[in-house]
Amino acid sequence: MFDGLKDKLSGFREDVEENAEVEEPEEQDESAEAESPVSESSDGDQIAESDADAAGPPIEDAVRDDGDDDSEDDNEPSTFQRAKAFATGRIIIEEEDLEQPLWDLEMALLESDVEMSVAERILDTVREKMLGESRKQVETTGELVESALHDALLDVIAVGQFDFEDRIAEAEKPVTIVFTGVNGVGKTTSIAKLSEWLADRGYSSVMANGDTYRAGANEQIQEHADRLDRELISHDQGGDPAAVIYDGVEYAEANDIDVVLGDTAGRLHTSDDLMAQLEKIDRVVDPDMTLFVDEAVAGQDAVNRAKEFNDAAEIDGAILTKADADSSGGAAISVAYVTGKPILFLGTGQGYDDITLFEPEELVESLLGEE
Repeated sequence: MFDGLKDKLSGFREDVEENAEVEEPEEQDESAEAESPVSESSDGDQIAESDADAAGPPIEDAVRDDGDDDSEDDNEPSTFQRAKAFATGRIIIEEEDLEQPLWDLEMALLESDVEMSVAERILDTVREKMLGESRKQVETTGELVESALHDALLDVIAVGQFDFEDRIAEAEKPVTIVFTGVNGVGKTTSIAKLSEWLADRGYSSVMANGDTYRAGANEQIQEHADRLDRELISHDQGGDPAAVIYDGVEYAEANDIDVVLGDTAGRLHTSDDLMAQLEKIDRVVDPDMTLFVDEAVAGQDAVNRAKEFNDAAEIDGAILTKADADSSGGAAISVAYVTGKPILFLGTGQGYDDITLFEPEELVESLLGEE
């Protein structure tokens, strides 16, 4: 999963290591010292020219006035830092070391369908964490790069994250969850998968088919309900979606069901009538959560749609289907940052058990090859 993005992040690490390669100070052997030409100082003392050339202000002197220079950029390494880094064979990451690798990283992120503002945020965080940094805190330059990438990726991926299971456990029952998104992205299948995920954790659920306009919608969700032995609340085609989901809530209350899973018609954010339906569902049912569903493989389109749906009818989180088939990872990287709402689940296959709770830390570790 997301193998293409993994390779590109690895390429950035290699580029920085190459550009900021350490040059260890050369050790001078005794024969070289013996052959060094000498010169006389003004008071007649002999000084090896090689020593004289190498001599400069002591490292301690280099730092004395360093803190008083207000004109020096805080992100630029000080004279003392440079001298100390050279003397110890360590490095300091400078702007010129990062210029080409950061450009390549930006192109790699955009090619992986990472949204522009998200890519810029990642680059800014990496730059901020690496400029002027010495290897004194880590063993290798690669570790420094990996640490900066880890923090930068987690910063954008974990936006708005909350514990979904805790939210279900703590909420007054029944918990009502409405699913929305465009047609054909796996919305109804995701409802069935989440019903099974909840059952595995001891929660009962009922499905309510608010997709009352699409021919065959009742049959599709009924098939899932039958396979999972769940109750389905549905009305005739053309009925009021808000009324169907409301009936689902009433059924759950009467039968001590923990969660109501409400399907809705696939729609575009520009479909005024369908968006008005969502607003009516919100008024009549007052759902605890509205989840946006789209395909991870849709990349930038999924990111744009998530933002548009959130703007039109506020969502609480997202489910990305077909994550197992996505090599770019752009949607998984971008959706939370763009909407301010978290990704909660990834669909990873065709089976009812093929749904994974989204863990930002685990995803970052996977992208950086830390697991």
